[in-house]
Amino acid sequence: MKTAMKRATVYFDSQIHRALRLKAAETDRSISELVNDAVRLNLAEDAEDLASFEERAREPNLAFEDVLNDLRKRGKL
Repeated sequence: MKTAMKRATVYFDSQIHRALRLKAAETDRSISELVNDAVRLNLAEDAEDLASFEERAREPNLAFEDVLNDLRKRGKL
């Protein structure tokens, strides 16, 4: 199922644009496809990060000094 596409103007550094053009030609894909995939991947990583933060929100907070003292006691520092 194809989703509706929206047009946007994006300005790239000239070297990045050149690299995108070359990659698009080598992979027989459009620059738009490459950029959409890259943005989709980045947003998915953000979603994973947010889920991790949510999971860890219930963990107890440890003071940095307490962690350092514990490491010293165990001979790690």
